[in-house]
Parts: sequence; C-alpha cells; structure tokens
Amino acid sequence: MNPSNPFSIKSTVELKFNNSETRDIAYNSFLPEFDKIKKERSKVSIEKNGNSLVFNIECTDITAFRASVSEIIGFGKIVENTIELSK
Repeated sequence: MNPSNPFSIKSTVELKFNNSETRDIAYNSFLPEFDKIKKERSKVSIEKNGNSLVFNIECTDITAFRASVSEIIGFGKIVENTIELSK
C-alpha cells in the first residue's frame, strides 16, 4: 500500500448472525456508511459468507487499522442494539 512504511497490517473481522435475513439487513444498513471507512491509508472490503459479514482490512499503519476496526465495531454495536430492541 505505501512502500515507505516498513510493514502493513491485514486482518479479518467476522460478524456472525443467527440467519441470513438478519445478515442481509445488517449488510444493507452498513453500505451507506461503508465509504466513510475507505481511506487513503486503509482498504476495507465487505462480503457475505453464509450467515456472516466478513470485513477484510488492509492498512498501512496502526492508527489507520485502529480507526477501521473501531468503525466496524461501532457498526456491530448498533446492529446488536437494534436486534435487542426488536425482540
């Protein structure tokens, strides 16, 4: 990503849902926010895999990695709270 950095970071975050319907609702809810975590120093992709959403993260530095993971965790918390409220 950036040849001047001595390393890059690659990671995967997987959010598992009870069913594909809930996964699809979460996926469609996240798409409008997705561009916000696409930055110059990080690359994030999202894909559906079974009942899971899989986020692939590649960053050029620790700060960009933390920011990308924090965005995904924040999204996960919103989904979790929404599911709890709908029960």
